[in-house]
Amino acid sequence: MKTNNKICTLFNIKYPVIQGGMVWCSGWKLASAVSNAGGLGLIGAGSMHPEVLTEHIRKCKEATDKPFGVNVPLMYPEIDKVMNIIVEEGVKIVFTSAGSPAKWTPFLKEKGITVVHVVSNTKFAIKCVEAKVDAIVAEGFEAGGHNGREETTTMVLIPHVRKVVDLPLIAAGGIGTGRSMLAAFALGADGVQMGSRFAVTTESSAHEDFKRKVLEAGEGDTSLTLKQLAPTRLIKNKFYELIQELQARGATTEEVRELLGKGRAKKGIFEGNLDEGELEIGQVAAMIDVIKPVAEVMQEIITEFNEVNRDLSVLSF
Repeated sequence: MKTNNKICTLFNIKYPVIQGGMVWCSGWKLASAVSNAGGLGLIGAGSMHPEVLTEHIRKCKEATDKPFGVNVPLMYPEIDKVMNIIVEEGVKIVFTSAGSPAKWTPFLKEKGITVVHVVSNTKFAIKCVEAKVDAIVAEGFEAGGHNGREETTTMVLIPHVRKVVDLPLIAAGGIGTGRSMLAAFALGADGVQMGSRFAVTTESSAHEDFKRKVLEAGEGDTSLTLKQLAPTRLIKNKFYELIQELQARGATTEEVRELLGKGRAKKGIFEGNLDEGELEIGQVAAMIDVIKPVAEVMQEIITEFNEVNRDLSVLSF
């Protein structure tokens, strides 16, 4: 990779590959492994109590001397505590999502922290510029977990966002190979964020049964649902079917929220309850067929990126 890449320069990393800060998958083991492999690892604070986050940050520091960051969903109920822990523990990079970038960006930047915000449309990309974030993740409809209501695909979203902002741009959603990474660059991205591909690595904290379920997923086995609350892409299972039945009957938002209850993502991803849990994963799951260590995955991604880039460089019309 070229050393003048904007994302590599911004984060001081070897490859412009960011590991998504996924709930119940992205602990210190995964984040440090990605950072050690040349990318940027992110600890997923969304599934951690404040004291647990502190532990993961400290263990990540011990496991890598490379840059890493923390992903913080802004809907987190103890957001004040989380942000103060991030500052106290000396975290230098924060990715925020699921909320307005204007609220916490000034606070973090005053502390010398690099701030990146995740968006699913150009409206919020412009708000990111106004909030003075350092970079943007534009996440398409293909992504797992929480998703945009517009259902804009990555291939459409990236050039849209690139047209309206000059900030370093990270593409996310449906990207899990070097070939798809190169496609994102062709669309105007400076780097990529991959969640699903790293969710099923050896170092991911997800349950082994969840990982195997992802390997079994084929085309069409994930779907975007829970649009009344927060659109979420899930593998179709018993819990997913219950949601669909409830929504088909015209259930209220409160009825859907009651079915959802608490801890569904933990139950599915972390505890491996494949019937009753939320199985959050992206469409790219259909392309993942083996669980490997992060180092092998990263090497495959970069090797394929470079090989395909060389092949395409000889094309001329």
